[in-house]
Amino acid sequence: MADIDIDAVLAKLSISEKVDLLSGIDMWHTHPLPAHSIPSIRVSDGPNGVRGTRFFNGIPAACFPCGTALGATFNVPLLRAAGAAMGNEARAKGAHCILGPTINMQRSPVGGRGFESLGEDPVLSGLGAAALVNGIQSTGVQATLKHWVCNDQEDRRNAVQAVVTKRALREVYAMPFQIAVRESEPGAVMTGYNGVNGTWCSEDRGLLEGVLRGEWGWKGMIMSDWWGTYSTREAAKAGLDLEMPGPARFRGELLKFNVNTDKVLRHELDERVRAVLRFVKACAGANVSDVEGTADTPETAALLRKIGAESLVLLKNEAGVLPLKKDKKTVVIGPNAKVATYHGGGSASLAAYYAITPFDGIASKLAETPAYAVGCYSHKMLPLIGPQLLTGDSQPGMTMRVFNEPPSTADRAAVDSLVLTKTEMHLVDYTNPALAGATWYGEFTGDLVADFTGEYEFGLVVCGTAKLFVEEKLVIDNETAQRQGTAFFNSATVEETGRIPVVEGQTYRVRVEFGSAETSPLPGISAAINGGGCLRIGGCRVIDAKEEIARAVELAKDAEQVVVCAGLNADWETEGHDRESMGLPGHMDEMIAAVTAANANTVVVVQSGTPVAMPWVEGTKALVQAWYGGNETGNAIADVLFGDVNPSGKLSLSFPKKLSDNPAFLNFKAEGGRTLYGEDVYIGYRYYEFADREVLFPFGHGLSFTTFEFEGLEVAEKDGKVTVGLTVKNTGATKGQEVVQVYVKPPKQAVNRPVKELKGFAKVELDAGQSEKVTVEIETKYAASYWDEFRDQFCAEAGEYEVIAANSSQVKEGQSLKGTFSVGETLWWLGV
Repeated sequence: MADIDIDAVLAKLSISEKVDLLSGIDMWHTHPLPAHSIPSIRVSDGPNGVRGTRFFNGIPAACFPCGTALGATFNVPLLRAAGAAMGNEARAKGAHCILGPTINMQRSPVGGRGFESLGEDPVLSGLGAAALVNGIQSTGVQATLKHWVCNDQEDRRNAVQAVVTKRALREVYAMPFQIAVRESEPGAVMTGYNGVNGTWCSEDRGLLEGVLRGEWGWKGMIMSDWWGTYSTREAAKAGLDLEMPGPARFRGELLKFNVNTDKVLRHELDERVRAVLRFVKACAGANVSDVEGTADTPETAALLRKIGAESLVLLKNEAGVLPLKKDKKTVVIGPNAKVATYHGGGSASLAAYYAITPFDGIASKLAETPAYAVGCYSHKMLPLIGPQLLTGDSQPGMTMRVFNEPPSTADRAAVDSLVLTKTEMHLVDYTNPALAGATWYGEFTGDLVADFTGEYEFGLVVCGTAKLFVEEKLVIDNETAQRQGTAFFNSATVEETGRIPVVEGQTYRVRVEFGSAETSPLPGISAAINGGGCLRIGGCRVIDAKEEIARAVELAKDAEQVVVCAGLNADWETEGHDRESMGLPGHMDEMIAAVTAANANTVVVVQSGTPVAMPWVEGTKALVQAWYGGNETGNAIADVLFGDVNPSGKLSLSFPKKLSDNPAFLNFKAEGGRTLYGEDVYIGYRYYEFADREVLFPFGHGLSFTTFEFEGLEVAEKDGKVTVGLTVKNTGATKGQEVVQVYVKPPKQAVNRPVKELKGFAKVELDAGQSEKVTVEIETKYAASYWDEFRDQFCAEAGEYEVIAANSSQVKEGQSLKGTFSVGETLWWLGV
C-alpha cells in the first residue's frame, strides 16, 4: 500500500469525508475512503489475547495469563516477548490494533475488571505496560493503553464521576500511563466510561489535549471506549478523535452540522482527522492481511507455558510440602480442577486454541491417574452445558439452527445450522444474509447422557427470550416473566433454573427455543447495541454439599499428597459488575479447611484475578496463587507444583485479611453519581504500611524452592539518574529467579507521603551457588517526586532519600539492604 501523505490527503478531504473518518463503521473497523487510498483499520480486543472480530463463534486464539498474572512476573523482557506474541496473534487475526493493555489501578479487591490490569502499583503497571506495547508494536501492530483515566470500578461505570485529588490523580492513576508513554509510544489511548471531577473522560480537554498531548507530547490517536462517547461538540473539541463503535451516534450528520455552524471549528476538526490519519498510516504500514486466521504454533504454546509458570506465586510452603513427588499417591480435589479457568469475563474473554485443565496438567506428571472429587461447587451461574452434551452425530456440543419464523410456525425452514461446544453466546455480531431482519429465532438441541442417578439442574440466561425443554417438557420459561440481571454487560436476565430427575445411562434430549434481542420484554434493551442478543445455557448435577465434602475428606485421608484447586471464574470476575465480597463462593472455605485438616500434605491452588479471603490459611501448609493462566494454565500449575519450574512470581496486589481492611472500603461504590477516592494516594501497600495495618500477604511477596541473599548495595545519583547496584546470590541447591524490588523512602517533608514506594525492579535467574550483579536505574525526578497541588507540578524536594532493595514490600531483616541518595536543590517539573 502506498504511503499516506497526511497533509496532502487532508487538503483534499471534504467536511463530510473528514467527519466520516472520526467514527467506526461497525464494532471493529474504522471508516475507509477508497477515493483517497485510506483503508479501513481493524481493531480487536483485548487485554490478554486477540479475539478477532467476533464475540460469537469466533476463530480460536492464544489466551495469555490475565493482567495481574502478567504483573506478577515482574519480568519486563518476558512481557515484551508476550507483547510480540500478541502482535503476531493480531496479524493472524487481520487486526491492525490491539485494544490493550489495561492499566487502571485496583483500588479494591472486588473490582470486576481488576484482573485485567497489571497491579496496584503505578510503576509496576507502567513499566509492564510499556514492555507489552513495545512488544506489540515491534510487529507493526498498534497498541491501545486503556482506560484513561480512573476507570477503576464497574459499578455505574457509564454514569459515575471519580472525585479524586489532583495529587492522587497524578501520582497514582495517571502515572502508569505517563510511564508507558515515556518508555514506549503507544499508537492509541482509549478513554474511560467514567468522568473525573465533573467532566466525562471522553470530553475532558484538560486530560486529552492538556496532559496526554500537551504535557507529555504524545502523538497518538484517542478513541472512546465502546459506546463511551456522550456528546458531539464537547468530545470533538476536547480531543476525542475516534468514536467507537460504529455506526456513529454522536458524529456523522450531527458533527457535520456542528462544523458547518461553527460549533466545532474547522481547524479543530482537522486536528481530529490528522490524528486518525496518522494512526491509519501507522497501521497500514504494517501490511496486515485482512484474512482472519490463527497462529497456533509450538513456540506460542511454549511461551504461554513459560509466562503462566513464571506468574504463579508461592505464598506458603511449610514442612517441604512442595514440590510434590511424581511417584506418590495423589488426590485432586476442587471445582477448578477439571475446568480450565483461563480468563476473566467481558472484553478479556475469547475462544482459546485449547485450554489445559489443572487436573490434566497434574495427571500428566504422575505415573497413575489421580483420584478426584469436586469437593464443592464454585459457580455463580451453572457451568456451561455444551461440553456435557452430544449432537445427533455424537459430537460434543449442541446443534444451533436459525429461523426467520417463531417456533409456532409450522414447517419453518432453517437458514443456518452450526455446532457449538461453548453454550455462552454473545450474538451481538451474528449475521446471516438469509435473515429477514433483526427479529429472528434459534433452536438449540443436544443429548445429555446421565452418568449418575439423581437430580440435574439447568440454567438459562438470555437477552431476548428463551425456553428450555427436556424430552419436550418445559423446564425453564425465561420468556413470560423476565428479571434483569448483570450478565453480558448488564444486558441480560438473571439465570432462571429448573431441575429434572435423571437415571444413570439414560439419554435426555435438551432443546432450547430462543428469540433475538428484539423479542426481549425487558425495558432498556437495545437491539442496536445487543445485536442478535445473548444466550447462556448451563447445567450440572445437583450435589449435597456436606456429602461431597465428606467424600473429599475420605479421599484426602487415603492419599500421600493432595492438591485442592479452588478459586473464582469468569462469572465472578467480569466486566459489567463488581464482586460483593472477597469471599470464595459456596462451601469452598469449609471444604478447604476440612481437606487440609485431613491431610497435612495438601497444597491449595487458588485461581483468581484479585485477592480472595482465606479464613483457612493458618491451617494450610502450602498455598499457590495461580491467577487465570491462559491456554497453558493446567500445565503451568503442574510445572510449579512438581518442581519442574521453580516459582518466581511476586504478588502484584496486596492481599488484605478482610475486605474492610482495604483503604477504599467505605468509598468504592457509586453514590449520588460519584465515587469519592477518599484514600487519596494511599492505595494498596501504601495504605497498609502507612496505617500499620497487617495484611494476609504483602505486595511483592513470593517464595521460591531455593534461597537468595542480597549484598553489597551501592547507590549513586548522577546526571539526573539514581543507580542502584547490588549482588544477588543463590544460596540454595536449586536454580531459580529472584526479583530485586527497589523502594524509595522520602525524607520528612511538608506533605504526608507513603512510607515508601516502588520505583524500579529487576529479575535475575541464578544457578545454585551463583552470584550476579544487578543494576536498577531510576530517573531522580521520578524517584523523589510528589505532586505539588499549589504549583500543579511534580516536586522533587531537596533532602536525603532512603533506598531499600528488598524481595518484598514487607521489608525484613536479612532480606533487604538500605542506602541513600540526595537531592541538592528542590526541582519542579512537568512532562515525561
